[in-house]
Amino acid sequence: MNRLIAMKILFKSLLLTLALAVSATSHAAPKGEVLVLLSSETELPLQNGQTFPSGYYLNEFGVPADALLRAGYQLTIVTPKGNQPKPDQSSIDPMYFGGNAVEMQRIQGVVAELTAPGKIKPLAEVIKSGLEAYAAVFIPGGHAPLIDLSNNPEVGALLQHFHAKGKPTAAICHGPITLLAAQDDPRGYEQALVKNSQPQATNWIYNGYRMTIFSDPEEKVFEDTLKGDKLRFYPAKAMAQAGGQMKFVEAWQPNVVVDRELITGQNPFSDHALAAALIEALNKR
Repeated sequence: MNRLIAMKILFKSLLLTLALAVSATSHAAPKGEVLVLLSSETELPLQNGQTFPSGYYLNEFGVPADALLRAGYQLTIVTPKGNQPKPDQSSIDPMYFGGNAVEMQRIQGVVAELTAPGKIKPLAEVIKSGLEAYAAVFIPGGHAPLIDLSNNPEVGALLQHFHAKGKPTAAICHGPITLLAAQDDPRGYEQALVKNSQPQATNWIYNGYRMTIFSDPEEKVFEDTLKGDKLRFYPAKAMAQAGGQMKFVEAWQPNVVVDRELITGQNPFSDHALAAALIEALNKR
């Protein structure tokens, strides 16, 4: 009987030790805080005044976000309006998760928690409160960044901070189009792109950087789904015209390009590689 009592006491002690360890892990201070910049909008303008429903791509946001959380980083979600960002419905597809519907649902849960009502901050508020606390900025794709990020001077100011401090700046698929905001007149540059009038980017902070974005062949595949409608401009050409040294691989193959603080991924299938590159850059700081 005494042996049985001793074993029960030992078992309870082990359970308490395990509980304390789990508690300590769950309350450990984060390694740092990463700002995640998403679009406020859901209707992509097309030629001839038409629009196309858009938003963020689930895996392009959720996979790197999940990896960052698992690596010990805290995430702050920001949109220009401080509203809840929405996914592109076409991205809610297991093919972007290696055909694994269970993994897709798990990532949906991660994203739902991050974007729950009350958790999204307005861009102006984040800038006003100061950006020093953030270790990096991450910009997921989907076509939505073409609507309100690439032409936004406030986004440009945010990017200027991370560029000046040499802090990791990561963007995937269409997310890199956001980088065009970091020039003297991003709205004017966009207007020139739409008019096809050979725009000139002035004082673009990423001029000469090696980078990637959703390629022209990949964009053509997307455009073919628009039933005759056309994009106002192709993002890859827009980046090259601004001075980006564009680097592409075969369509739909993972591709991540790192140049100084800038980390860019070509397409949705670059999600895991981009997450790994961003975490590596953060861990080196």
